[in-house]
Amino acid sequence: MTSDYSRPDPDELLARIQAEEANAKRGKLKIFLGYVAGVGKTYAMLEAAHQRHEEGVDVVIGYAETHGRKETESLLPGLEVLPHRQIEYRGTTLTEMDIDAVIARHPQLVLVDELAHTNAPGSRHPKRYQDVEEILAAGIDVYSTVNIQHLESLSDVVQQITGVVVREKIPDRLVDEADEIELIDLPTDELLKRLRDGKVYISDQAMRALEKFFRKGNLTALRELSMRRAADRVDNQMLNYMQNKSIPGPWPAADRILVCISSHPMGERLIRSGRRLADDLNAEWYVLFVETPQHLHMPLVNRIRVQRFLALAEESGAKAASIYGDSVAESVIHFSRERNITKIVVGKPFRPRWYEILRGSVIDQIIRDSGSIDVHIVSDISTTPPAARKIGERPQKHFWRYGISLFLVMLVTLFGIFVDQFLEPSNLVMVYLLAVVISAVYLGRGPAIITSILSVLAFDFFFINPIFTFTVYDTQYILTFVGLLVVGLIISNSAALLRDQVTAMRNKENQTQSLFSLSRELTGALSLNEVLEIAIQSTTTILNRESIILLPEYGVLETKHASQGLIVDANEIAVAEWSFKHAKPAGCGTDTLPAATIRFIPLITAHGPVGVLGIKPGGGVSILTNDQRMLLDGLANLIAQAIERVNLVSAATQSETLRNTEKIQSALLNSISHELRTPLASITGVLTSLGESEKSHQTSRKLDPNTRVELLDSATDQARQLNRLVENLLNMTRLEAGGVHLNLEPCDLQDLIGSVLQQFATRLKEHPLHLEVPNDLPIVVCDAMLIAQVITNLLDNACKYSPSGSSIVLGVQVQEKTIEIFIRDSGFGLPEEELEKVFFKFYRSPYHKGTSGTGLGLSICKGIVEAHGGWIKALKNADRGLTFRFSLPVRDLPELKNE
Repeated sequence: MTSDYSRPDPDELLARIQAEEANAKRGKLKIFLGYVAGVGKTYAMLEAAHQRHEEGVDVVIGYAETHGRKETESLLPGLEVLPHRQIEYRGTTLTEMDIDAVIARHPQLVLVDELAHTNAPGSRHPKRYQDVEEILAAGIDVYSTVNIQHLESLSDVVQQITGVVVREKIPDRLVDEADEIELIDLPTDELLKRLRDGKVYISDQAMRALEKFFRKGNLTALRELSMRRAADRVDNQMLNYMQNKSIPGPWPAADRILVCISSHPMGERLIRSGRRLADDLNAEWYVLFVETPQHLHMPLVNRIRVQRFLALAEESGAKAASIYGDSVAESVIHFSRERNITKIVVGKPFRPRWYEILRGSVIDQIIRDSGSIDVHIVSDISTTPPAARKIGERPQKHFWRYGISLFLVMLVTLFGIFVDQFLEPSNLVMVYLLAVVISAVYLGRGPAIITSILSVLAFDFFFINPIFTFTVYDTQYILTFVGLLVVGLIISNSAALLRDQVTAMRNKENQTQSLFSLSRELTGALSLNEVLEIAIQSTTTILNRESIILLPEYGVLETKHASQGLIVDANEIAVAEWSFKHAKPAGCGTDTLPAATIRFIPLITAHGPVGVLGIKPGGGVSILTNDQRMLLDGLANLIAQAIERVNLVSAATQSETLRNTEKIQSALLNSISHELRTPLASITGVLTSLGESEKSHQTSRKLDPNTRVELLDSATDQARQLNRLVENLLNMTRLEAGGVHLNLEPCDLQDLIGSVLQQFATRLKEHPLHLEVPNDLPIVVCDAMLIAQVITNLLDNACKYSPSGSSIVLGVQVQEKTIEIFIRDSGFGLPEEELEKVFFKFYRSPYHKGTSGTGLGLSICKGIVEAHGGWIKALKNADRGLTFRFSLPVRDLPELKNE
């Protein structure tokens, strides 16, 4: 029976499949690793490139540095070399790899020498390895070279070995994630011989390099480091293979490492030590910064340093976190318990021993509370005195606060002098304690401590015999002095701590309230313009920085809304497009195009980026603190969700409109086909009958004159009905397109109504018509043809929905500034809720299903009447039927001429 231990974990299997799918679209990275310059990395890379070229692989050279070595230069012919990018910097022309040319050429394999190289200012990325990452993301394979001393985690070790500080470094994750590593090795004696022969560096640099770096001991140690790193790589590959293939084996227990950092410059060394420990144990590791209320006073330079440490930790493969807590030690232990940490890495304390005795040691407390967790203490290898390395742990002192504390002590002392004869001296202690509390609450910890000390001295000098000296005859007052000082110090520290906590809570509350307010406002926004206006206004107010939002339009980013006065040029737009395309921050304060003046953050949703938010730094500070970055991420997320919501609503509305349009078109076609078929059938029948009568030679088959007239009248009525249908369709088309142009002329309503009734004579035979038209009607200014169409449609509607024999009333009433025309029928009528709907386009009431029609007549009437500046409505009659009433404004001729 197969053991369950040999079965792969489903979650791990799914994660591995997803990772393989993601890597399938990414280029492959091969690193030629050496222990020092001159071992032949570039030579080996070019040789491997020629082999791939002979195999038919499309190989180009993106950048190759030969350092003038003839044997290396001899390998360049035969391979395509892409043009380099020339950058002007301080009067000097610098040559860098053109990443855009590489991506545009899109070969199968590109050679990029010196992976740890620092790009010239003005390049897209500060480091060449970041260029390589972008090339890999484009699906292009890369060959590159690097020396072991450039690995971030080994920087301190290399400094200890060689005494040289390595400035150009790459994250260890590049080596970890590389698809292949080839170790380029050369015996140290042979390397030194090459150096003496001038084959490594030019002659005038050879001796200096030999003395400072290329010592045999240094080279041997570096060679050992490179071999160990390559061996660790092989071990990890073997373990991964065994785990992926579910091969049973003695797996080591999983360790988790936590590295604790502060604003002290030693943070870099702690992170590198944690990285090396994690590599040795193959463990997951975290980097943690605990921000306490006291950190509210931390200078900006220290905050920037902490932010840089956290970024370094993320680049090194750690999970970086910044949390808030009242106590550093308690927060560290709580974080460790939650994440099952097995080892904690902290830095060696630099405070004096007396300070730790008085205030306590964070490391001692962590060790006491750690329980089964191992604690590793790392020392600083720097020779710089600690005092010189603490860059402003407190902001600039506000000496006026100390002056106020002195004034408070003087005020209490004067008060005590006046009431000394009424109170015992020991009672004045409470008044001095009140001064301490006031100082702690309103002035801070430092002034409160000064107030405590000055209170003891003043109390002794002015109120304890012998007065005006610090001599004490009664020893019991010694205890009073000590009690006053201790209680004062405790009160001052506690009150100041509480004050800092309240300030921290208020800041957090303000951030939460800001995000909540923005979320509420964005939720209520109905259009994209409202969302963008709210987003820009809120972002500018909350961050106190100018902002801009760019959205894609026809494949190109366009500025949609920006703070007043903020204008971006073509270069900034290019940075925004890069951020949108790669879904990563770019611009000022980032690792991509940092020379830009604006920081661009992609607005990302579950369906991908929907736009870009730009923030212009203020005050010359380009790096965001952790709080600002978290707040900015929250703002960007809310704005992205709001934009996506509006876009989805717009798409849904368009889809619904299209669906309704299709339904309307289908209904219109069905209705028109029926309405057209009936009169056409009648006309065809009449014409057929007349034609057969004319062709017949038998007298009995010929139609008599009266019958012929009846048939022609019937055909004429059907043709008029067909003409009305076509007119309705044409008028509706004009109304929809806004193309109705009124031909306003003076019109006699009596003549207009008479002409309409003359055309309707046949239809009105079944419905007695009663006219209520006054003889003294004023002249109306209107479009006679369109108003005739309105009356025709209303009469047709009355005839259609009234039983045969029922009467119809057509009347006109003169009001003060309008003339109202009404048509009253005696039909079946409609409920109140249907009276508004009858004017909707294509609406057919369910209460009259047996009656044919297009549902356009009343809608056209409404459009024509409103175009004249009037109104139309349907009213229920008192007994039965409906009355349709519409109005026309009465305008005189001078007013018509003005129009």
